Amino acid sequence: MAYLVPSEFVTKMVDAGESKVFMSTRDTVIRAYMAGAILALAAAFAVMVSVQTGYPIIGAILFPVGFCMLYLLGFDLLTGVFVLTPLALIDKRPGVTLNGVLRNWGLVFVGNFAGAFTVALLMAIVYTFGFSTPPDKVGQVIANIGEGRTVGYAAHGAAGMLTLFIRGVLCNWMVSTGVVGAMISTSVSGKVIAMWMPIMLFFGMTFEHSVVNMFLFPSGLLIGGKFSVMDYLIWNEIPTVVGNLVGGLSFTGLTLYATHVRTAPKRAASDRLAQTGYLAR
Repeated sequence: MAYLVPSEFVTKMVDAGESKVFMSTRDTVIRAYMAGAILALAAAFAVMVSVQTGYPIIGAILFPVGFCMLYLLGFDLLTGVFVLTPLALIDKRPGVTLNGVLRNWGLVFVGNFAGAFTVALLMAIVYTFGFSTPPDKVGQVIANIGEGRTVGYAAHGAAGMLTLFIRGVLCNWMVSTGVVGAMISTSVSGKVIAMWMPIMLFFGMTFEHSVVNMFLFPSGLLIGGKFSVMDYLIWNEIPTVVGNLVGGLSFTGLTLYATHVRTAPKRAASDRLAQTGYLAR
């Protein structure tokens, strides 16, 4: 289980951010779609386990399986590119621009949402026998999650919005640590262990993850949750996205970059892009 020192994996973080900026539109959307779908399935699995066992901690322990699968397959989450692509801009990599970073974020958001919504629709069919019956126990829990984490925040006004934002910040502090975890080892087992720990923590503490919520809340709406699309957008998704950006970039990306990048070796751009396999088509 080989371990890379910080100066080595921070260089990999910047290289990865650079490569994602130059990735083709097709590849970016497809990889983001698959990431959103796999994470959504993992969230559905975790909720099901929690309901079946009566112990939410078991769902939290098992949820990271989805995160590990999608990153081992090279797929991208919005919470991950929030951390990696700005580092390439800060590092002044040739050709990396603010527009390029924003383009990547936009495409990944669209792909993640499409993938998560696809699974939300499929699971809504499962929970309701093709919309022919009321939702089963798991579906009812998901509907209640959607209500509690939208109108539940709204009931507290500005204090609720602040709490939602902070939960988004804390979430991507941990999730982005999981993204980095995929880079600190050269073995599959090492990567999985390093990713598993912070992802289990964020899910167990019910922090707000923008991509997980792209599954939970549309699912809740499809099966009759007592909240609206605007409740979802204003009182969850938008503040969560902003919190995820602030938390991941501030607590993980910038702290590691600021303290380790000066000792990191630099490589030619062609070598970096070829190694990561993200050359644009």
